[in-house]
Amino acid sequence: MTGGPPGVTEETTITAIRKTVTAAGCTVALLTTAAACGTVENLTAGQKVDRAVDRLGEQKSLSFRLDLDADADTISALGGDADPDEALPPEAAKALSALHVDVSVKSKKPLADSGEKDLLGTSLKVSGADGVLAEFRVVGDFTYYRADMKALGRTMGFPMPSADDLPPSEKEMKKVLQGDWVKIDTKALEDAQNPAGGSKRAGGAGDIDAKTQKKILDAVATVIGRKVTFRTKDGADGVEHVVATGNFRALVTGVIAKLRPLQDNLPAGMELPTAKDLKGAPDKKVSVDFTLKNGDLRQIRIDLAALADAPKGSKLPLVLKLAEAGDVSAPKGATELPADKFPGAGPGALGGGMLGGGEL
Repeated sequence: MTGGPPGVTEETTITAIRKTVTAAGCTVALLTTAAACGTVENLTAGQKVDRAVDRLGEQKSLSFRLDLDADADTISALGGDADPDEALPPEAAKALSALHVDVSVKSKKPLADSGEKDLLGTSLKVSGADGVLAEFRVVGDFTYYRADMKALGRTMGFPMPSADDLPPSEKEMKKVLQGDWVKIDTKALEDAQNPAGGSKRAGGAGDIDAKTQKKILDAVATVIGRKVTFRTKDGADGVEHVVATGNFRALVTGVIAKLRPLQDNLPAGMELPTAKDLKGAPDKKVSVDFTLKNGDLRQIRIDLAALADAPKGSKLPLVLKLAEAGDVSAPKGATELPADKFPGAGPGALGGGMLGGGEL
């Protein structure tokens, strides 16, 4: 499902937010890895995060919520003097200000020791100002999905199709457009996504062998051990903040240089950025704030304004909050759909075909 009113295209929105959100995601991943690496020395503060990450792995239930802690005006201001063709439309800024993503997982075993067969259920839920926009759960042999198409239309700024718009040949999709739960056999969905054969998803993390994973971790730890500093800030009632700071371009460039010799061991499609790509990385210091309470990791916070040409004094926090998982059970009364009738015929369609199409 593509298209929309003039000036509010998905391409414009995606281009406008990709630079800062991608940069922020890379920074959080890099600095979280740094804190969790035993090779990072003289970092008592970082080691506190290390222990907190270990404690997350000891749990059998975990959820996190990702959102922007800012209003629409602040998000719009992030664009600064951006090219008009890349400016974030007001409608998109308003939608982003209310948008949050919740991910939950429950397992029979501690998460650090869990394999796919140990998982009781996982879920991903996207919510906005109008409530839940879309949700999917993977429980047992099935993937479950629902969407509020009217709310999606209001959020995205253009109307979505209704059940009345469907031709008779697409009657299976009626339940989806009505907002009811549907379910699809997960294996059939994977087979539809990979018609060439094989149950592995191309480019998935499972395609990286343990030896290569260790080399990647060592490479990241080596760079960050030299380029990141950690400090602590005490709070009240058992709350403590650990702040990791480093230059974004130096971090990314250093890590990619260490990973490049491993390119042949990475999954197909996982191409490392070129030197030309890295020249566009923000040459700025960025900090990630880890909030601990009684030794447990509760929140990760990064200011996106530090990675963009935002007006001086602007703040645009991207926040990741951690807690126990919510409901990941199989919804009752879900209607089963054939995998080939599901939009996009793959899990990616949950965020693509049903959320307006396109790829981030």
